[in-house]
Amino acid sequence: MKNSFIFALIIFSMLFIIPTVALNYLENKIGNTNSSTSEDTNKSSSEEQNDKDNIQLSSSEPNLIKVYNLKTNEVMVIDLEEYLKGVVASEMPAEFNIEALKAQAVTARTYLLYKIKKFPDGQPEHLDAPICTGTHCQVWNSKEDLIAQHENGWYDKYWGKIEESVDSTRGQILTYENKIIEPLFHSTSGGRTENSEDVFSTSVPYLRSVESPYENNAPKLHDSAKIPIGDFISKIKSVYGDLNITPNNLKEKIQLGSVSEGGKIKSLMIDNKEVSGREIRSLFGLNSTNFSFIQSGNQIEIVTTGYGHGVGMSQWGAAGMADEGYNYKEILKHYYTNVEIANMK
Repeated sequence: MKNSFIFALIIFSMLFIIPTVALNYLENKIGNTNSSTSEDTNKSSSEEQNDKDNIQLSSSEPNLIKVYNLKTNEVMVIDLEEYLKGVVASEMPAEFNIEALKAQAVTARTYLLYKIKKFPDGQPEHLDAPICTGTHCQVWNSKEDLIAQHENGWYDKYWGKIEESVDSTRGQILTYENKIIEPLFHSTSGGRTENSEDVFSTSVPYLRSVESPYENNAPKLHDSAKIPIGDFISKIKSVYGDLNITPNNLKEKIQLGSVSEGGKIKSLMIDNKEVSGREIRSLFGLNSTNFSFIQSGNQIEIVTTGYGHGVGMSQWGAAGMADEGYNYKEILKHYYTNVEIANMK
């Protein structure tokens, strides 16, 4: 009886210790970097140029990763490639062309490894893991959650396609000058992507403005919302003070400031006060910073083009390119300037 108890105790200890040892080995294997202060939701960690330059390629990829699950508030230990399948299925419609899904898989793998290297000990928002399952990082859902979120038959129809997109690109990542990049992406650019410095504060050489012409099927390519003119003025004054704006002088008091290369509004002048397009987007919950105001009677209609910050790969643009016959490597090299596709194995 005593020997049985000792044997059980040894087995229990091994189950606890082995994953910890494996993860410590993983973090040493892919290379440690200094953690930096977390970026807020309106910033990209590519702003930390010096940190980015210190992220070097490793000779092989890890098998196990730590992911902070926002639904359970626990750290998961999960196989890297299996994790990616949950990301691809969560971040991009499975109905998309397989080449677009492959592009998303390579992007997601690169983004994951970038975060692991940048935050080996965890990000300030989730200290026990370098990446989380929400929009703060990149969205991941379990297979069970994905089945519950979709209509009957979704799994049987599409899961094999999701697996193919990840398995067929296994180990592939995006690099610039032999360094892993931070491959930002968004839903719909509205026809042209943005230079990184026009949205965030730093110019990143692989995040350049490029044409994105195949987005016609994007559901949020164009959108509009109408609000009472009184509410429109009140919202602006609640943030920027008692400006001299009334329903009768809006056309004179609100003037266009500067526009980015991607066609988005960088700044407006409201009663001679400079306001950023990002601030207006946040204030009114707009789809993008490509917007215009149309005053009609007692209402203001806000018309938007595109959806998301506009930097990096347009997901609907990638889908459009794939439908036009481009493969995933051509898609990635279009949206990320002068990158290479390296294999971690």
